[in-house]
Parts: sequence; structure tokens; C-alpha cells
Amino acid sequence: MPTSVVTGGAGFLGSHLCERLISEGHQVICVDNLDTGSLQNIEHIRGDHFDFRNLDCTEFIDVPGKVDYVFHLASPASPIDYLRLPLHTLKVGSYGTHNALGMAKFKRARFLLASTSEVYGDPLVHPQPESYWGNVNPIGPRGVYDEAKRYAEAMVMAYHRQQGVDTCIARIFNTYGPRMRPNDGRAVPTFMRQAIAGKPLTVFGDGSQTRSFCYVDDLIEGLWRLASSAEHTPVNIGNPSEMSLLDLAKEIVDVTASKSQIVFSALPIDDPKIRRPDIAKAKRLLQWEPKVSLRKGLERLYAYEREWVSHSVTGLEYEKPTVQTLPAEAAAQILAEDDALASD
Repeated sequence: MPTSVVTGGAGFLGSHLCERLISEGHQVICVDNLDTGSLQNIEHIRGDHFDFRNLDCTEFIDVPGKVDYVFHLASPASPIDYLRLPLHTLKVGSYGTHNALGMAKFKRARFLLASTSEVYGDPLVHPQPESYWGNVNPIGPRGVYDEAKRYAEAMVMAYHRQQGVDTCIARIFNTYGPRMRPNDGRAVPTFMRQAIAGKPLTVFGDGSQTRSFCYVDDLIEGLWRLASSAEHTPVNIGNPSEMSLLDLAKEIVDVTASKSQIVFSALPIDDPKIRRPDIAKAKRLLQWEPKVSLRKGLERLYAYEREWVSHSVTGLEYEKPTVQTLPAEAAAQILAEDDALASD
């Protein structure tokens, strides 16, 4: 049975990856300090083939026994989180990546870095191929995340070239799906939470800035195929279907049948104007491309939000809810009360 270590395994993407690895017959060791992850995300997969360890990967990671794969997903990944934790974001991109690579070297394991489309910054090339070096402000508020990931990529390639570690790099574009935290500042969970509660949807700027949204199941399939390949250089994993944030807000209002209005707010500093992956390399090397349309993905997410009582719906933490289903009206009431408390 292969053994995989997943740093950040209790987070949004990490928990879905752990699920997939278990389904593929792997023994999974999940490493997470729960800064942005949640035990609720992994409660349903605890068992003989899953081992959770509450560790900070910026410190030495000790995993006895053989390890076949190391998936390094640990990092704050939303603007709210890396603005709240700027030094830790830099440390997990540097020390954390160094420690995870050291483990992969010692164990002779295949290593996958979860990098990001943020390495392209506010791109001057559109769509963005892997050959594009990016347009990043290293001293802006987003620089702690952008440069941490760029540094991590450089370290991965150095370990591969000098130390012979079997590495790969996934440049992940905007991804959405169940288990995203509703208050992490990213567009899809924010709009979904506001729409369910009947609150105005807040669009930054005039909403003309574009993004490309990939459903989590498609993203995890891409990571699995990349880890199973022999590729070492970066590969874009994302959905090339591009849309404006204003159109996204309108789509979510439609999916949820909400009566919410759309309001506009000031654009954050260094917010990218355009973002769309060129996935020709993933198609060619991995035979991968996304299958789930935005509409279908949003419908799945809305069904999940209506069904589960968890931090994904309410923004609150529960150890283990005794009631796990919730009518849409009750979910909307809880969200409205939560927003009211937050504004007091």
C-alpha cells in the first residue's frame, strides 16, 4: 500500500486530496496546524488508512516508515489569511517547503508542490502559459503569498536539479467547492454566503476583472494525474473558461434564486485584472481538462451549503453537530444572525 503525506491536509483542497488518495488505496498521513484548516473537513475519513498529525510544517517533520508521495499544500491561501498571517505565509513557503522537500529526499518520495496562479501576478500575457514569468509586486500586500510561492517553486527545482528529488509543480488557479470557509474573502464562498442570507453581494471595483473557476473534483483529478506522471516542470491546473466577477455574482444569485442585490466596493490593492490558465500542457502531458461546468459546480456547492450544518454554512465551529441537515430557510436565518453579530 503506498503511503502519502499531505501537508495542509485538513484544509479545503487538502481534505479533498486526502479523500482521493484513500480511494486510490493509499495510507494517508495528514499534517496540519489548523491555522486555516478544520478537523471537520477530515472527520469523515478518519480510520485505519488515515492518520492526522497536528504539526506545523515550518518545523521538522518526522514521519517514521516509508513514504511514497509528499503533497505540499500547506499555506494560507486567501487574501484575508495571508494578510492576517504575513510572516507565517512567508515561512511556510520557505521553511515549510524546505522541510517537506527534505522529507521527500530522505524517503525517496515523489514530491508535489501546490503552487498558484498568483506567481503570474497581474499578468501582461493572456491567457497565462507556464513559460510566462509573471508581473508581481514583491512589496505589495499580496507579495507575501506571491513571492512565497515563487520562492517555493525555485526551491523545488533546486532540489530536483541538484539533489535529484523527483518533484513536480502544480500552478493552481481559482478553485471552488464544498468545505471552503465562507469568510475567507474569496469570491465564490463570499457570494454564496451572502446570497443564501439574502444579503447584498459585494463586488470589488466595477466587477469587470476576470477569473477562471475550477470545481474541486476536477482540480484534484489534475493533481492526481500530475503526481502520477514523470513531469518535473510547472503545469497549470485550472479551468480556462473565463468570466467577470460581476457575471459570477449574477450566476450565484440565479443558482440560489436569491433576492439579493449586487453592490460595489473599492478594488483591493494589486488585485489582478485578468486571470485565465493556458492548459495546453496539462492536456498534452496529463490528458486532463476540467469536466464540470461552472453552473453545475455552483449547483453542487449550493446543495451542499443547504444540507450540511458546519462552518462551511454558518461560519461557526461545531465539534460534531447532532443534526446534520438544515432547510434552506433555516440556513439563511443562521447566516443572517451571524452577519448581524459580526457587525455589532
